[in-house]
Amino acid sequence: MVRIVLESVVSLGTTDSRRWSPFARAAAFLAAGCLAGGASAEAAGDLACIMKPSMEVSVGAPVEGIIQTIHVDRGDWVSKGQVVVTLEASVEHATVALAKAKADAEATLKSTQAKIAFSTRKLERAMDLYKTNSIAKHELDEAQTEKIVAEMAHQEAVENKRIAELEWQRATASLNLHTIYSPLSGVVVDRLLSPGELARQTPIVKLAQINPLRIEVFAPLSLLGKLKPGMNADVRPGNGPSTTYQAAITVVNRVVDSVSGTFGVRLEMSNPGNAIPAGLPCTVTFLVGQ
Repeated sequence: MVRIVLESVVSLGTTDSRRWSPFARAAAFLAAGCLAGGASAEAAGDLACIMKPSMEVSVGAPVEGIIQTIHVDRGDWVSKGQVVVTLEASVEHATVALAKAKADAEATLKSTQAKIAFSTRKLERAMDLYKTNSIAKHELDEAQTEKIVAEMAHQEAVENKRIAELEWQRATASLNLHTIYSPLSGVVVDRLLSPGELARQTPIVKLAQINPLRIEVFAPLSLLGKLKPGMNADVRPGNGPSTTYQAAITVVNRVVDSVSGTFGVRLEMSNPGNAIPAGLPCTVTFLVGQ
């Protein structure tokens, strides 16, 4: 059947592939795919691929401020949660100190507690005197009202203290935004700003996670339907001819590039100790017979 297709291609155009009609080029590629598919039932031939970081992040500041310190430089290794940038925050530190002082204030609360205790004793005396007709009714009402007012004042003091504690928490959260942490474990790709510069909505440092590595490859149509997530493949980095690593398919594109007759496949490969740098070319062999 392949021979028939090739003979049809020759009959449709000249032997110069640059002058073939679109139909002839498509038929030729289909024939080549059939040949490649029948060559090996267990593994697809070596395909060019590239190793990329599994995650790349441009780290910026969540608030506008002057950069005080950048704790890392290009090529440094960072751990997730490590401090990478500190912004100038003298005003925020003062705001936190003021809010904490208000939250810790106890004078108003203790004063209202004392007034409640005094008004309670006064009301008890007034009730005893009223029972013996020693005081008038309005004097008893005044004692009762005074106790109610003291209780309301105490409730207000409790609420104000709670509000002061919340303001302290808000000030602390605002201060924490001036310390920027690494969202991943990886390497510093680039440092874009320097101490003293104003950080707005622009990245300060770029980070990349290279364990695991992400392998990107374009597979021919002969492998369409044969590659599925979870299948294994052999990957050989471009920096060494003999070392082979195992990778697993994570994504198989469902959209085919009609021009090149290929579809994208993504794999994930473990990279203990970050031994293999990202960006290297590589070759991948899919184990389609497993």
